Amino acid sequence: MNNNLAVLIDGDNISSAPVKEMMEEIAKYGNPTIKRIYGDWTKPNLSKWKAVLLENAITPIQQYSYTTGKNATDSAMIIDAMDILYSEKVNGFCLVSSDSDFTKLATRLREAGMQVIGIGEKKTPSPFIVACDRFIYVEILKSTQKKESGESQVNSEKDAIEKITQKEINLIAATVADVSDDDGWAFLGDVGSLLQKKQPNFDARNYGFEKLTPLIKATGKFDIEQRDNPKSNSKLIFVKRKENQKRKR
Repeated sequence: MNNNLAVLIDGDNISSAPVKEMMEEIAKYGNPTIKRIYGDWTKPNLSKWKAVLLENAITPIQQYSYTTGKNATDSAMIIDAMDILYSEKVNGFCLVSSDSDFTKLATRLREAGMQVIGIGEKKTPSPFIVACDRFIYVEILKSTQKKESGESQVNSEKDAIEKITQKEINLIAATVADVSDDDGWAFLGDVGSLLQKKQPNFDARNYGFEKLTPLIKATGKFDIEQRDNPKSNSKLIFVKRKENQKRKR
C-alpha cells in the first residue's frame, strides 16, 4: 500500500526559503498527495510563498484574521486535518510549523494510527516535537540549501550544528543495550528506529553528519562491524559499546 501523506503548512509561521529541500525531505517518508498552505494571502508577509506555490504544486488556503490576537490560520489547518483524517485518503501527515498549538492535533492524529512528521525551527516547543513520530529542523534543510548553491555557510553551520555531548552518547549507549544480542551487538537499523521513538528530533544531521553511522564513529565510544547480508549484496552494520567504555559507566 502506498504511504500517502497530507502536507499541511502554517504559512504564517514558516519561511519559504527551503521549500524545495523540505518537499524532497517529505518525499523520503511517503507520497505527498495533499499539499496545502494556510494564511492570509492579502498580507505582504506571504508574498515570497506565492512565488513557489505553483512549482511545488502547493494549494494556498485563504484564511482571514477575523480577530486580533487569535490565530485563525491554526484553526483552519486543524479543521482541515480532521476532515482529511476522516476521508481515509492518507496514511500520515506532515505538519509544518514551529507552533505548539499543533501539539494536540499531532497527538490526536497518532491516536488514529496516523504517522505524523513535524517540520519546524529549533525554537519549536518540546511538547509539539515529542507529539510527532519524527521531527525535522528547518535549519538542517537551510544548511543543505546553502551547500547545494555553493553559498558560504560558516555562520549558518555554527548556528545549526550542535555538539555531541555525553547526553547523546548515553542515549545511543542505552538504545544499543536495549536491542543488542547476548554479545552486546545491535543491528544499526534497530538502533536508529528506537532512537527515533525515544527522541523524535534525534537526527545525525543536527550534529553535522549525513547518517547515523559516521556520528557513532565520531564519538569513539563504540565498535562498528559490517556483516554480509544473506538476502542481498549490501552490508549489515552492527554496533557495540566498547568494553573500556562499559567499565567507565
